[in-house]
Amino acid sequence: MSVSFQVGEIHVGSGDLFLIAGPCVIESEEHAVRMAEIIKGVTKSLGFPFIFKASYDKANRTSIRSFRGPGVKEGLRILKKIKDELHLPILTDVHETADVGKVAEVADIIQIPAFLSRQTDLVVAAALSGRVVNIKKGQFVAPWDMRHAVEKCKDAGNSQVFLTERGASFGYNNLVVDMRSLAIMRKFAPVVFDATHAVQLPSAQANDGGPAVSGGQPEFIPLLARAAVAAGVDGVFMEVHDNPKAAKSDGANALESTNLRSVLKELLAVKRALVEAHATP
Repeated sequence: MSVSFQVGEIHVGSGDLFLIAGPCVIESEEHAVRMAEIIKGVTKSLGFPFIFKASYDKANRTSIRSFRGPGVKEGLRILKKIKDELHLPILTDVHETADVGKVAEVADIIQIPAFLSRQTDLVVAAALSGRVVNIKKGQFVAPWDMRHAVEKCKDAGNSQVFLTERGASFGYNNLVVDMRSLAIMRKFAPVVFDATHAVQLPSAQANDGGPAVSGGQPEFIPLLARAAVAAGVDGVFMEVHDNPKAAKSDGANALESTNLRSVLKELLAVKRALVEAHATP
């Protein structure tokens, strides 16, 4: 059975549902702050615990010409401003062990990207930082094999680790979510469901000489998020943007911020129904 722990005032793995959300990448200081304010406003009014997420560097973009972000120094400055001024816990991802120490000075949660979920040195470095670690399950990894990633953290002396499901590769340019994976992984760590990357069509527009960007099916975000909450996840991860069509990364699978409130209200309703069902003799 997984253990529970705290991130600020949020209890991870305790049965309370929480949200990780923000734009895929820091596009500018003004935009990142605005998105944090918008999401905080919605979540606070609903009583939905919220962790802000944005990347300072997207090192795994499909094309070398794709926007990657402001870099570690400027990105962490912006994230620290959001943390200090809006009083929000921060999650951001790391791609290199050399960045872990600097990131740990700002972020409450260090995220290991899906493509690097088996990168032992990176996972161990994140664990040794003492920060909470979120490991995104690789699209190529079976859910039961994520136990080994969790053990890498625990062997490094850090049991504050959770896993995020974002779908598995299903042929070329497609992902599919096996809801069984949520229950399987929750046996050894708290589990978060990534409702926006799960509807991504990786590099789907890069074939036949098209642009090297991924597509997506954002209309399925609410459906999959509801299913995951019904399956008993601890949290939901969503990339949220005020203008997905103009987003500099992953706009095709982002949730438009004007839809956030309705989606979260549905998730809370599903969670309440579960709690009531379990409480009824």
